[in-house]
Amino acid sequence: MGLATDAKVHSVIIQIRDLVGDRISTADAVLHSHGKDEGWQPVKAPDAVVFANSTEEIAAIVNICRATGTPIIPYGAGTSIEGQVHAAQGGICVDVGGMDEILEVNVEDLDCTVQPGVRRKQLNDHLRDTGLFFPIDPGADASIGGMTGTRASGTNAVRYGTMRENVVSLTVVLPSGEVIRTARRARKSSAGYDLTRLFVGSEGTLGIITEITLRLYGIPENTSAAVVPFDTVEGAVDTVICTIQSGVPIARIELLDDVQIDAINKYSNMEHPVKPTLFMEFHGTDTGVAEQVEMVKAFGEEFGAGDFQWSDRLEDRNRLWQARHDVAYACKAMRPGCEIWATDVCVPISRLAECIAETRKDLQGASVPAPISGHVGDGNFHLCFVLDPNNPAEFAEADTLNDQLIHRALAMDGTCTGEHGIGLGKRKYLREEHGDGIDVMAALKAAIDPDNIMNPGKILPTQSS
Repeated sequence: MGLATDAKVHSVIIQIRDLVGDRISTADAVLHSHGKDEGWQPVKAPDAVVFANSTEEIAAIVNICRATGTPIIPYGAGTSIEGQVHAAQGGICVDVGGMDEILEVNVEDLDCTVQPGVRRKQLNDHLRDTGLFFPIDPGADASIGGMTGTRASGTNAVRYGTMRENVVSLTVVLPSGEVIRTARRARKSSAGYDLTRLFVGSEGTLGIITEITLRLYGIPENTSAAVVPFDTVEGAVDTVICTIQSGVPIARIELLDDVQIDAINKYSNMEHPVKPTLFMEFHGTDTGVAEQVEMVKAFGEEFGAGDFQWSDRLEDRNRLWQARHDVAYACKAMRPGCEIWATDVCVPISRLAECIAETRKDLQGASVPAPISGHVGDGNFHLCFVLDPNNPAEFAEADTLNDQLIHRALAMDGTCTGEHGIGLGKRKYLREEHGDGIDVMAALKAAIDPDNIMNPGKILPTQSS
């Protein structure tokens, strides 16, 4: 950093400190913790972290930064995977974690409005007595703002959709400092451009989200979960395909391969057969759940399913799904001292079995473990490379395998990421996926953020990092 840049940033920090007092920090530990997410990318720390507490305050911070061209990086819970919160060009990190108020719950309308720092579990705890819940479950106890920014999904997406389908409206601070509301609370509208969808998945590159209105759902009358092993991955995937194509409204259907099952058995103290395994959950009335179960059982029997193990008690279901959500930690425990590189793709469900089979062939000759898990009801699956941080050859091998995985998915008319987002890690694949559509994205970015101050270096491959 040059002297002029140093002086510029110092001036910005002083102005922000005059605005927020001691809610801005330049302490090394704070900068370091805000310069890394849960992915494999190395730390890229900001110059300062400001802990914002209102839309108006964020607008003032944006105006201070805009005047000097200082980068701004929004930060929620830091649970992203692809380097979305890294300060690729330095600048000011705006931590919205303290903006954690549930502003409004409209029970009759099945929606609520929250600040971006509200956590997923916090929201559902608050909603429990209303008989409603918010279903999007990416595993981590992520912030709603971060989930919106990365267009998150997770285990329930096969029935309830992703953040794309469940965000009704947003309040956003633009790079100009202007505050806009993207839509009203009506369930549908044909009034103009869909600004809400523009910002969902924008990863902080177009503005800072300060309020989110979400769709809610009634807590189902009956919930039942099951675990069933298969002799082959193909049998498990074929069961999933039949289930989805037959229109069974299953809530969750997850695949863990034998390597991943072995890891979670050891990490979560479970005793599942070490085979490719489906984790499933059914929601509905007593009659509806029973019908769903019988149909899925029939499909499973056709493709070599073992015994169904049921978890009907809430405590048992929670333990089951917590084990599923802990797969990353289970992977890390396979090689103590190692790091994980998680990646994902999504393909049309008709190509899912083929994509997984070809990927497993690639992994047979690999020197690094890479368990497979996934939200296979959506055609989405993950690899988790477990790597020695002191062995560059392992990272190079993982990079090659990741390339092969992504190019295969794109060749099948899939996507380079089903739910992790682009961030820093997957920018190089975006033109292959979208072609000239990248130029339209770049034009939108330039129109909304002409000075490129909002989370620069993320998503668009033409931006410098």
